[in-house]
Amino acid sequence: MAGTASFDYGSQQQKPEAESAAAGYDPNYVPDSVRSFVVHIYRHIREKNVYEIHQMYETSFQSISDRFFKDSPWPSVDAVAPYVDNDHVFCLLYREMWFRHLYARHSPTLKQRIDSWDNYCSLFQVVLHGVVNMQLPNQWLWDMVDEFVYQFQSFCQYRAKMKSKTEQEIALLRQYDQAWNVYGVLNFLQALVEKSTIIQILEQEKEGLVQFTATDGYDYNGGSNVLKVLGYFSMIGLLRVHCLLGDYHTGLKCLLPIDISQQGVYFSVIGSHITTIYHYGFASLMLRRYVALFFDHQLPGFWKFSSMTTSLIAVALLCNINFPKASGILSSEARIPRERNPNFTFIPYFGLNNTKHCSHDQTLVYWPLYRTILMTYKHKTHAVDSDGKITSNADVNFYIDDDMIRVIESKPAKRYGDYFLRQIVKLEGVMSDVDRIKLE
Repeated sequence: MAGTASFDYGSQQQKPEAESAAAGYDPNYVPDSVRSFVVHIYRHIREKNVYEIHQMYETSFQSISDRFFKDSPWPSVDAVAPYVDNDHVFCLLYREMWFRHLYARHSPTLKQRIDSWDNYCSLFQVVLHGVVNMQLPNQWLWDMVDEFVYQFQSFCQYRAKMKSKTEQEIALLRQYDQAWNVYGVLNFLQALVEKSTIIQILEQEKEGLVQFTATDGYDYNGGSNVLKVLGYFSMIGLLRVHCLLGDYHTGLKCLLPIDISQQGVYFSVIGSHITTIYHYGFASLMLRRYVALFFDHQLPGFWKFSSMTTSLIAVALLCNINFPKASGILSSEARIPRERNPNFTFIPYFGLNNTKHCSHDQTLVYWPLYRTILMTYKHKTHAVDSDGKITSNADVNFYIDDDMIRVIESKPAKRYGDYFLRQIVKLEGVMSDVDRIKLE
């Protein structure tokens, strides 16, 4: 096993492979490095050797792709099937990687997009209704869910550009109208959540009855982690899909079973960690949950990834704009410099009976303007809490009384703590002076 881990499958620079690459892509040609790769990873999957699977999946697959398949897809599944005993489940896993490499390096055709959908359907059907007795790395399982949602999004964007489609492509879209259907995508993700009973598992874990997070979802008793971990990551996938659809409330509801204030299984994979925190923050922002979002910046790893920090700062800045009372909540690690914030200026108020500065006709001109400004301000400064109740975060309140807009500015609550602290310090000083006085 140790020798297998150190073997570099991408280092076999063989003449036939170079000649094949130069001659063009042959889907039935299997280089020695690919044959060795599928034989060994298939054996490790059968042996449930998660460490070796992870090493080959993360390192060897990328190394072979970079060396031999920069400009072409991997060999077809029919070509490698004889080397893995024509195992149906492994062939589905291989095709999933095959399509993921195709999406990453090339531009898939419409037929390939449809074939990828069919492969995901077959793979998830096996997981949901078959007997899957294997353990796969969390990284691989997350990539399945992540790629599934990504390809759905990519297909929607592809289908929306109808002007560039040929008659054959339009006919194919009509023929396979169920491919990447939004209901199909949601149904598969929801089915994985329900079939895995992951919600009940997380509830039992809180009561100390089972271990899931402590083992990162792996089953060390000889079982399988595939369904449970896929169900776990599918909750994050549902959050992402609902954010794409604009249904932010449902997206956050799908994520409720995962306590993101603690380090969970989602924390073990960088991609799932980023996706969870980013889409949770975005959905909360769109639902105007500014207060909760300001405190959630302290979630584990919220500012960890530099590639996402700009987006997260933008979320925090928007919260600061829409909820001025929250200024100063951000920690020093994530504090936004004040000079980068907009300079807010309170709009002066002119009552309709104020004839000192402008005439009656002039004030009537301002009436629609200030009414719109105040109504917009009131709309922008309302928030929705976790129970769906609307609360106001505005510094001022107002109401319309006949031909008057009456503005009531909220007074900040008096703080007595600083006063008493200063008096205590003074008293301690006086007591020190008294102690130094020598009584005769």
